[in-house]
Amino acid sequence: MQDMQIRKLRVLLADDHPYLLERVESIVEHMFEVVGKVADGKSLLEAGKKLNPDVIVTDISMPNLNGLEAVKKLKACGSRAKVVFLTGHSDQDIISACFEAGAIGYVVKPRMTSDLLPALREALAGRIFCSGTAEASN
Repeated sequence: MQDMQIRKLRVLLADDHPYLLERVESIVEHMFEVVGKVADGKSLLEAGKKLNPDVIVTDISMPNLNGLEAVKKLKACGSRAKVVFLTGHSDQDIISACFEAGAIGYVVKPRMTSDLLPALREALAGRIFCSGTAEASN
């Protein structure tokens, strides 16, 4: 029993900018096991099904399938992963579309350092999180 380790929650990251993926990983790696990093929506869909992460952090604007469509498809396939969008968009219609697609969190990239971990904590607790900048644009 003493050798039993507490399992880190598993996170899948999706963004088409390699620098941003590395940056996000550096923010979350102390709290989560990063099980995958993908650069497009099609890869997000495949990795989400295969890796069965606890949490997905994804951008909206990605090639081959945008993040919104990928999340909708994952949810339609029965994925129980909590989804937090990390994006540059702060338009209310886009924010609403993200939550309608199945997201529980929304973080704007300029607030990534301050908002991403709180958003992930709230998501795992089943509570909605929306960055202050995004809310202010409502």
